[in-house]
Amino acid sequence: MPFVAAPARRSFVLITGASTGIGYATALRLAGRGIGVFAGVRSGAAAATLESAASGITPLRLDVTSATDIATALEFVGQRIGNGFLSGLVNNAAMVNPGPFETLGVDSVRRVFEVNLFGAIALTNAFLPLLRAAAQAGGHPRIANVSSIGGRIAFAFTGGYDASKFALTAWSQSLRMELRPWQIPVALIEPGTTRTAIWPKVAAALDRADDAEAQRLYPEALAAQRRAVAQLSRMGSTADRVACAIEHALCSRWPRSRYLTGNARVLRALAWLPDRWREALLVRVLRLPG
Repeated sequence: MPFVAAPARRSFVLITGASTGIGYATALRLAGRGIGVFAGVRSGAAAATLESAASGITPLRLDVTSATDIATALEFVGQRIGNGFLSGLVNNAAMVNPGPFETLGVDSVRRVFEVNLFGAIALTNAFLPLLRAAAQAGGHPRIANVSSIGGRIAFAFTGGYDASKFALTAWSQSLRMELRPWQIPVALIEPGTTRTAIWPKVAAALDRADDAEAQRLYPEALAAQRRAVAQLSRMGSTADRVACAIEHALCSRWPRSRYLTGNARVLRALAWLPDRWREALLVRVLRLPG
């Protein structure tokens, strides 16, 4: 009787925040490799767009701050992978709420942490049993956490976002050591300026931050920040360039622990400067008062 090889087990990846930008580009890139993609979205319109964009993409409603959504997604993914395995988790969902700390309020900053940090932790904890099962089956699972150059350098008026990314960096480092017994690498993706839909959202949020109190205290700084956002929105690398780094983190034989993309490679040099020098330089480049 001739030898018949067993069919290969299909590999699947879950990506959060896949409606647009980096998550969307990553879903397309991985689907192009024949990997099954579960794409976390928050609207029916985004789900329809992803389904029509490429075969092999399965959208699912997923708010990473909702314990119910996470539990539902876990059950759904567990059923749909069948004889395959979950080989990757991409924690990409994020939000930014810019403005002066003084007028933003604690609740606004807390919301940023709920999405950017606690949502990633909750989702990862829920899906670790599937990733561990993949490791035991020889599936070489990986985790990719999408941070930012703001996880190395804090900027004025995006302090809540930057603080959440600093925290995401620390968590990623700790998680990487904790998962060594199962050989589940954890990669940190650190994009620089990237042309995505986040910039119009930042501009809109800055307009909302321009209330009477913020305008009274920070009129020149808010105006400078709007100019900087308008300029940054026209600069930077494409979302697909970041998606390429995520693909390497998930699919290469030797994934790196950190991936700097675009101008993050240049901006990281600022982290090596003394605090006063770095902050004075940023104030001057961004034309902030003081």
